[in-house]
Amino acid sequence: MIGFLIKGIIRDRTRSFFPVLVVTLTVAMIIFFQGFLTGIMNSMFLDSAVVSTGHVKVMTRAYKEDSQLLPNDLALLDTDQIINELQKDYPDYFWTPRITFGGLLDVPDEKGETRAQGPVYALGVDFLSTDSRQFEIWKLDNRLANGRLPEVPEEVLLSTTLANRLDLSLGETVTLIGSTMYNAFTTYNFTVVGTFKLNLGPVDKQMMLVDIEGARMALDMKSAASEILGFTETLLYEDKATVALRKRYNENHGASADIFSPTMMALRDANQMGTMVDFSNAAIVIMLAVFLVIVMIVLWNMGLMNGLRRYGEIGMRLAMGESKGQVYRSMIVESVIIGFIGTVLGTAMGLGITYYMQEVGLDYSSAMEGLTSTDIIMSNVFYAQVTPELYYIGFIPGVLATVLGTMMAGRAIYKREMAQLFKELEA
Repeated sequence: MIGFLIKGIIRDRTRSFFPVLVVTLTVAMIIFFQGFLTGIMNSMFLDSAVVSTGHVKVMTRAYKEDSQLLPNDLALLDTDQIINELQKDYPDYFWTPRITFGGLLDVPDEKGETRAQGPVYALGVDFLSTDSRQFEIWKLDNRLANGRLPEVPEEVLLSTTLANRLDLSLGETVTLIGSTMYNAFTTYNFTVVGTFKLNLGPVDKQMMLVDIEGARMALDMKSAASEILGFTETLLYEDKATVALRKRYNENHGASADIFSPTMMALRDANQMGTMVDFSNAAIVIMLAVFLVIVMIVLWNMGLMNGLRRYGEIGMRLAMGESKGQVYRSMIVESVIIGFIGTVLGTAMGLGITYYMQEVGLDYSSAMEGLTSTDIIMSNVFYAQVTPELYYIGFIPGVLATVLGTMMAGRAIYKREMAQLFKELEA
């Protein structure tokens, strides 16, 4: 019977083309909508984690209290030992030290006198260690505007905005003027080997990236770090898991009253990110549910209209001796086939569009130009994300709604009286 119904669907395009087209388009829209919204949220969380928060991060209790002031005099010591313990206790995460500091960047002229100066927000990142994943998670291969990546601790990258403001060229030497971990005055020379553009709005306007060993030499912070950041191996933020990890770690290290003892924060604990995490989870569920309901109503109505249009065919089949149950069951099987075909086509189309947006993204940099400060790090480019659930989520509205519409329309079959049927046939 299934083969017979498939032949009927293929031959009678008026009966199958429009339903398949509607299912295909609606399923494609659902998949793209889900992938795009998920991509925006995951991209925002990863950008925030890479630049500032990590999925989790460890610091001293005193540093946590005054973290906005970048108090490196309260930094973690013996970080290699702490990282080894974290890797042993929590192997599902990879851990990396980070130094965050500020200062004044001085650009000398040919005579060694100041040509330009400007404030700088600098990050000492563990770029050059063996097995480091920092170049990967910073995506510097794609974000490097000019030059090359650092190869020694004394080489740095500057944001394109900062480099242009200071009128810097690649290969020039710049002097960092700041204070050490012991609050002593310090100056240190770096060589600019490249410029980058993170596309994170105002965040990278005055940013400098340096290997952590270079930052340690400049700030007299041997074996020390402002924070130790932890990332999941998949780089996907899992709120419940990170909150449980933070709770477990702080319970194990909560007995000490030493202000220099380590404490852990999750991504949701920083810069109002908790509100954003909760909002994003609720928004995805609510918007997807609303969209699914609307789509199911559309497909349901399509099934009803298709059933009403076929009243004449149904009457003829009943007059030829088919039972009402046989006609009803064949229409349901036919709707399953149509829904399945449309869902497969819509899934392929939706995944294709989502994958394209995952690679290319949607640039809205012009909308961010007016921002001068923000507590939430957000990319200037929206990217979709292909996730495993996109391969099957379309079958819920695509098949189920089509079948429900046919079932509702098919109820009219059992209301057909033979006397009324013969009158229709005579007409």
